[in-house]
Amino acid sequence: MRSSILTMALAVLVAACASTPPEQDPVQIKLNNLDERLGRVERIAGNEAEMSQRLDQVQQSLREMRGRLDELEHNSDALTKQQRDLYADLDKRLAAASAVAGGPGGATSGSGPAAGGAAGAAPTGGGANTAAEGNAGAGGAAAAGGAAAPGAGGNAPSSTEQAVYSQAFDALKAGSYSVAITGFKDFLSTYPASPLAENAQYWLGEAYYVNKDYESAAGAFRAVLKKWPDSRKAPDALLKLGYTQAAQKQYPAARATLNEVMKKYPGSDAARLAAERLKRIPGQPAQSAQPPAPAQ
Repeated sequence: MRSSILTMALAVLVAACASTPPEQDPVQIKLNNLDERLGRVERIAGNEAEMSQRLDQVQQSLREMRGRLDELEHNSDALTKQQRDLYADLDKRLAAASAVAGGPGGATSGSGPAAGGAAGAAPTGGGANTAAEGNAGAGGAAAAGGAAAPGAGGNAPSSTEQAVYSQAFDALKAGSYSVAITGFKDFLSTYPASPLAENAQYWLGEAYYVNKDYESAAGAFRAVLKKWPDSRKAPDALLKLGYTQAAQKQYPAARATLNEVMKKYPGSDAARLAAERLKRIPGQPAQSAQPPAPAQ
């Protein structure tokens, strides 16, 4: 009996020892941790290498863009120099022609009709502005208006002035309004006393207007009225100032300006266009018929 009990106890003890898992080796645990850490370091290093490669590509793209920008700036400087050289050459030729013709006076009288013909005649009263009122109509207005005749002083512009003015005016006719704006501004800065200055100032306003820069357009038209109040472009400038104010929704100011056109220039095309524009201003009170033209 005792032997049986002892046998059973030994069997239970053996079974318990067999079911207890062996303890893990501490060295193996540390090796496993090191393997995991090494794997993470390798992944981080790989990501950093990829980021470094992408950064190198971005820097290379920036260097290429800077090189192209430098090339464009160089080409622009070269073009500007060529234009200056051309204008200087034109001035020299004009001076030489004046000397051959017997002095500046003879050359001026001889070149006056040619310059005036090249300049053309701008219609008074804004006939050309009907097309220019719409954004796409500035080219038509420019084609109709042309490079307007010399100002009230009667002096003919020099060939250089005419060339610079025509370049800006051609850009306006072609619909390159930003180029035209830059050209007219440069012309006015370089030749403020030119007989074409009042026309350049007016067409600068037109270019701003069709480009929907109404604030700058209003300033340009006001400059015409301030500097050349009695010029041929004054009626058109006052009319287009009213258009600009209406486009800015400054309706009371637009009404006052357009009524001023009708009052100052009765019977003119500008007055007729002002009366038509007044009818389209929101909240416009009923207008009486346009004042009749004064008796001749």
